[in-house]
Amino acid sequence: MADQLNELNAKALPPAIFVMGPTASGKTDLACELTKHLPCELISVDSALVYRDMDIGTAKPTKDELVQFPHKLIDIRDPSEPYSAMDFRQDALREMAEITERGKIPLLVGGTMLYFKFLLEGAANLPEANDAIRQQIEALAGQHGWAYVHSKLAEVDPVSAERLNPNDPQRIQRAYEVFLVSGKTLTEHWQAQEAQRIPYNVVQLAICPEQRKTLHERIALRFEQMIKQGFVDEVRALHARGDLQENLPAIRAVGYRQVWDFLDGKLSHEEMVEKGIIATRQLAKRQITWLRGWNHLHWLESEDPHRVDKALKILASASIVVA
Repeated sequence: MADQLNELNAKALPPAIFVMGPTASGKTDLACELTKHLPCELISVDSALVYRDMDIGTAKPTKDELVQFPHKLIDIRDPSEPYSAMDFRQDALREMAEITERGKIPLLVGGTMLYFKFLLEGAANLPEANDAIRQQIEALAGQHGWAYVHSKLAEVDPVSAERLNPNDPQRIQRAYEVFLVSGKTLTEHWQAQEAQRIPYNVVQLAICPEQRKTLHERIALRFEQMIKQGFVDEVRALHARGDLQENLPAIRAVGYRQVWDFLDGKLSHEEMVEKGIIATRQLAKRQITWLRGWNHLHWLESEDPHRVDKALKILASASIVVA
């Protein structure tokens, strides 16, 4: 009954669509195809696409493509300016609200999984670790044992104490520390985060080739195409500015840091290409690992010629009506 009520409540909310997947899986193509069938407006969920003058190495949609399929949150920062997951959450929620007010459906597409997570769940505003308080807790445990600390936690935060194993000192210490530092229990912090969940009926799609080998081939082909399209010259222009450093988030983006090292003479051209492809594969592996643990996700096969039709059926079943 509770699950049915939750489902009814979700469907009463305005709709939103997430299209996620590893790099080079065909996310953008799928999202653009869906806009031909549904009254959607696109929002980019990509920590590199936010930066101006970083087009080739980020596989940013071309100017012509952006005219046909406009994306929000592309080219909104200079590469010298940091952009955080919380920045994204604020920007995305604003854009989603405006799209909904226009009677359209926000369709968020990208591969930065942390951004999706922050958008969905918000973030608990937990206090930073406090060495002095931790030492006090450890001294208490040394004198009376961790079972005693667990009992002290139960007095102030019975929900966390019930959830935590009395033989798990690390988590007991952190839960008790949060209360002693902030005056609020860990449970209260998580309840505050729960209240941040976005007020949308979100349907989550993930796209990926079935075979890892296929994804690796797509990654290698795309990186080689980027090189032919002038990726090195793009990074050379950024390098020549003089105000950008290799430790900036923009320059640490996959591909960019390898070309940067090539321009600094740390890598040969061949090594740069090889390391760029390897780093992109590692990124894809991390993205897939995130998605394998994701809840309420509908998987689509990148090579499936019917992937758009299947996506539309999934969306229709969630009461998102096909135009």
